[in-house]
Amino acid sequence: MRTTVRRPLLAATALTAVAALALTACSSAKDTAASADGKGGAEVVLRVPDPGNSGFLAKGKKDGSLDAALAAVHAKVVWTGSAGPFAPAAQALNADQLDVAQGSITSAVAALAQKPGFKLFAQTEPDGAGEGILVKNGSPIKEIKDLVGRKVAVSQGGTSEYLLLKALEKSGIPVDKVERVYLRADQTSGVFNSGQVDAWATWGTFSIPAIANANAHFLADGKAVGSDNYAVWAVRSAFAEKHPEVVKAFYGYLHENGAKEKADPAAYLNVFTDAGPTAVTPAEREIAVDFGKQRAVDSPITDAEAARFAVVAEFYADQGVTKTLVDVKPHLIDVNSLAGSGQ
Repeated sequence: MRTTVRRPLLAATALTAVAALALTACSSAKDTAASADGKGGAEVVLRVPDPGNSGFLAKGKKDGSLDAALAAVHAKVVWTGSAGPFAPAAQALNADQLDVAQGSITSAVAALAQKPGFKLFAQTEPDGAGEGILVKNGSPIKEIKDLVGRKVAVSQGGTSEYLLLKALEKSGIPVDKVERVYLRADQTSGVFNSGQVDAWATWGTFSIPAIANANAHFLADGKAVGSDNYAVWAVRSAFAEKHPEVVKAFYGYLHENGAKEKADPAAYLNVFTDAGPTAVTPAEREIAVDFGKQRAVDSPITDAEAARFAVVAEFYADQGVTKTLVDVKPHLIDVNSLAGSGQ
């Protein structure tokens, strides 16, 4: 997904290149293997995708507060790869190159349908404001029904494709009446900007710069399409089994600091630099702050969320995105029941 694209503007959402993760993992595998297994009383290593330039994890990297929180359970963070789409992150989790990653429940369902080497331990309510279907200002496309016969850029199997399919279902439009153009999200902006596709289903990482800089607007946002696209945090299954106290401590940091960012999103933009390709521009800042204030905070996965995850899994099976119905429930963790829980 990206031509000249920024890393995630806010802590929400998930660009992990498998090659980058593999390179980092291979170079440090011998050094971290013993500590990751907790052998010999060594400090446990939690491998987390690098958070980029904005968001509370970026601030936690800069000020050391995440390491301080993990030190209470004899652990430390190692930043590896970069945050972004969940599909490559899921592969990295399964390959023991990463310990935790954030994505969407839609992309998690697609990944669980292939190789379920991870479990989900936290959720954030759907981002009704920051995700949706973009069109250019002045486009003749005014309603979802106007997408008939048009080309829409989507990323296969995740947030993007889900948003388009949900919008079409809600408007009663057969899916074969709209052409899906499958592209990586970081490769889509140029295609969209040049008019090679008529619309683009995407999320905040890419919608914010498109709205601010590319004369785009939402034809329909997540709220309008009735999205159940929760953000979720995944942990490598073997890591969760060996180090539940570390998962619990990491969750506690997510919940506490996500609430701080929601209260003052502007304070979490451009943590390391306000210049260059990773920086939020002045044009993007107001939109990023607006979306950030509307975003929810990481919370435990309860039965209510599990039921909505099941609805997403059923929708994906019905739409043919997954070949079979994925049972998400066995892959969920009640984070409050983990060792070291104080809540």
